[in-house]
Amino acid sequence: MCTRAGPRWTPGSLGCVSRQGLPTIPNIVVFMTDQQRGATVLPGDPLKAITPHVDALAADGVTFTRAHTVSPHCCPSRTSFLTGLPPSTHGVWNNVNVANALRRTPYADTRFWSQDLAEAGFRLGFAGKWHVSNTLNPRDVGWQECLVTAPGAAGEATEEQQRAAATERDRELAAQAAVDHDPGRQRRPGEILRPGYTDYVHYRVNPDPYGDRAVVDSAIEFITSAAEGDQPWISYVGTLGPHDPYQPPQEFLDLYDLDAIELPETFDDPMHDKPALYRRIRDRFDQLTEQEHREALRHYLAFCSYEDHLFGRVRDAVAASGQLEDTIFVYLSDHGDYAGDHGLWCKGLPAFTSAYHVPLVIGGAPLGEDVRGTTVTDLVSMIDLGPTLMELCGREPTAPMPGHSLVPALRGEPLDGPGEVHFASNGNETLGNQRVVMTDRWMLVVNFFDADELYDLVNDPGQRHNLLHRDRPARRTGITEGSTVPSELREVVDELYARMWRFGLAHGDDLTCNYILTALGHRGPGIVLG
Repeated sequence: MCTRAGPRWTPGSLGCVSRQGLPTIPNIVVFMTDQQRGATVLPGDPLKAITPHVDALAADGVTFTRAHTVSPHCCPSRTSFLTGLPPSTHGVWNNVNVANALRRTPYADTRFWSQDLAEAGFRLGFAGKWHVSNTLNPRDVGWQECLVTAPGAAGEATEEQQRAAATERDRELAAQAAVDHDPGRQRRPGEILRPGYTDYVHYRVNPDPYGDRAVVDSAIEFITSAAEGDQPWISYVGTLGPHDPYQPPQEFLDLYDLDAIELPETFDDPMHDKPALYRRIRDRFDQLTEQEHREALRHYLAFCSYEDHLFGRVRDAVAASGQLEDTIFVYLSDHGDYAGDHGLWCKGLPAFTSAYHVPLVIGGAPLGEDVRGTTVTDLVSMIDLGPTLMELCGREPTAPMPGHSLVPALRGEPLDGPGEVHFASNGNETLGNQRVVMTDRWMLVVNFFDADELYDLVNDPGQRHNLLHRDRPARRTGITEGSTVPSELREVVDELYARMWRFGLAHGDDLTCNYILTALGHRGPGIVLG
């Protein structure tokens, strides 16, 4: 059983030491938003939102400016955060509740870090979005449940029954769309017409979007209760904003002047050198006028400001509990949002950094004065958070985690990471499979449904120019193996493919079918074997 034995925490090599030299453990608040782009919290970025509470946390801690999720979807990224594992290891690839979900729960042997901490005597409170499993819930992996949204409500239902239920929901929505369809109706402001599908309005105003206020209230209740005990505690707060449709309260929309909103420099990218799927997705949003795109960005930024307000309420509650001096705060998101990049919105398969780049700020009174207000520019992955939280709590995980603890950065020391991050998708419900590897300079996108992409992030941070795109005026036969990659880039592409396969094979990736019609990578997994 862990008990508190000192007033202050100082990060050590592992575990915690108070000013008196007695073992002690910090409290931790994890505030995870849904679909917040990393740029929204970075000073000087054109997309910086008004976030005074996160700004205050950054001044009180460390900002990781190049933090990335592992997948551009809620379920796999949240599962990776809660397990410290990539999707290929935990098995969750897309929405666990849809009819054609690849899996509806993590693999049976998946270990959550919350199980280790609960068994060690920590008190854990889970409030907000779960969306990790359709059979497990937070209580099954060590959490005390507050107000949980997107829970695994299937109970004892079999896989077949879950699929049937999801299919029936889709049929009901289709029937409703048929009833509501009016072919003569004019498109409303912010609306994207989708005949045969339910109505979709991209932005609106909502005094309590997605019920996030109640989620925060339940977290505050847990914090107040936990502060009265002797156990170290962790409060997870998972809000649903700023997920689309963007719907902030009016008072936060009023913070932004529409005339001052500028669309990203890449907004007009025709994407002729990108996979056709990217253009098909963008075509949906091209129904919106440029003014509506700007209005959408205004609503998105305002929604980020509202989430910041909710985070401020949580921080104030910790202060009111008398434990602000003993608490570390982690502010992050599950994945990003295109927010107009390349004319796109929301998140998904187009492998632009805006869908993967997330906020990550870790701060609080327990951190030393010398690191407060600092930034770390190393590449950081979502799977690094599990090892980080375990080290902050002075515990070794009972199951392997491939990430690297960020605690050295909280001591003002260099990180010893691999210098690369990996992203993966096995399809966003109806879309295709991707694997992505990013280094300080290069980003290789392996599209098993289309041509690959290679971006020079130093000289082309907006990813306008796919260096692997080729015009094909006429079909040729008798081509040389490898000639589809420009000769000056073959060494780079081969090295990035090797990094991709090395990581995938080490972490259970099964996208390795050898059949001639599916083994479409420029280089196969055998390049790193033998």
